[in-house]
Amino acid sequence: MESNLRINGDRLWSAIHEMAEIGPGVAGGSNRQTLTDDDAKGRALFKRWCDEAGLTMGVDEMGNMFARREGTDPEALPVYVGSHLDTQPTGGRYDGVLGVLGALEGVRTLNDLGVKTKRPIVVVNWTNEEGARFAPAMLASGVFAGALTVDYAYARKDPEGKTFGEELERIGWKGEEKVGERKMHAYYELHIEQGPILEAEGKDIGVVTHCQGLWWLEFTLTGKEAHTGSTPMAMRVNAGLAMARILEMVQKVAMDAQPNAVGGVGQANFSPNSRNVLPGKVVFTVDIRTVDQEKLDGMRARIEKEAAAICKELGVGCEVEAVGHFDPVTFTPDLVKTVRAAAERLGYSHMDLVSGAGHDACWAAKVAPTTMVMCPCVDGLSHNEAEDISKEWAEAGANVLFHAVVETAEIVS
Repeated sequence: MESNLRINGDRLWSAIHEMAEIGPGVAGGSNRQTLTDDDAKGRALFKRWCDEAGLTMGVDEMGNMFARREGTDPEALPVYVGSHLDTQPTGGRYDGVLGVLGALEGVRTLNDLGVKTKRPIVVVNWTNEEGARFAPAMLASGVFAGALTVDYAYARKDPEGKTFGEELERIGWKGEEKVGERKMHAYYELHIEQGPILEAEGKDIGVVTHCQGLWWLEFTLTGKEAHTGSTPMAMRVNAGLAMARILEMVQKVAMDAQPNAVGGVGQANFSPNSRNVLPGKVVFTVDIRTVDQEKLDGMRARIEKEAAAICKELGVGCEVEAVGHFDPVTFTPDLVKTVRAAAERLGYSHMDLVSGAGHDACWAAKVAPTTMVMCPCVDGLSHNEAEDISKEWAEAGANVLFHAVVETAEIVS
């Protein structure tokens, strides 16, 4: 790989912003939630671009899209590269999309140069990475890796009670290919950091060595609905108070687990959610993450034990369900070295990085050699319509991805 081989940054930037026109947010970002009509439109645009690039599209029974560029050796296992096109309800333009379209840009560049590779290259769009509409996150890649079943995935419901399986069929992207049968030589994923480290350190590229494990614990607390004005304090069975104490406890557990551990609550629903009625039920999700397996499991055990004690003291019912989980991931050292060497060859500043967010690469790592490339994002902001990156950051990340993928796929001409 010569250092003068570069992707077309203008074309990549244009593609990113053309995709953002589908499912626009209200403040400049994106709302292209999985298995919505806008998701279907985004998929159709991606397929059109892949067709124009001469790729062959395959779709599995989870709706995962695989666009294949043939190699010269029909027996060689392909190099897979991609991310996701679905977004949060108030998501940005770059989360996931950069990885899919950066991968496609690499293939377009190979076509422009007339370069062939020994191994096929497959560009992937994974279904429901975000988990915003159907929990858990990384649902389809989890099924691909064998960690979840198709039946489990199809039965997931959104807040309106619609199932994943029904919605996948409704938008027309339920494929016939059996999920998980594809074999990978390697898997690469480009992503924005979704954190502030690269920007703060002035680095162009994050060489991702590990990904934090996580537990999503959904708590259902059952109290007693009562008038907020006429019910004496000592006679209340207050599910809201129990939640507040559990939130404070989660903060303490995460702080006690430092360094490199986080915990918090991002979603909560009160019922009946009336300003003058004490909640009869509160449902909320605790999100805990760390790169250390023993620490991760210890945090979960402590949170569940102390939550039960809090609820018992207040007379509140407490049920806990694990609605999302994956173990900490160590990415393949040889591929990490390939990414690091590509950044050095191209003259980009770089540093090793642990991903704080979960990604489809975390499940891919269970079935194939895997690693990730990251670029900075402004103020580390993501899952927000104000999420922003520069064209130069996008281009740098895509160039490093391009070099790493093509080196692994092996140039033959």
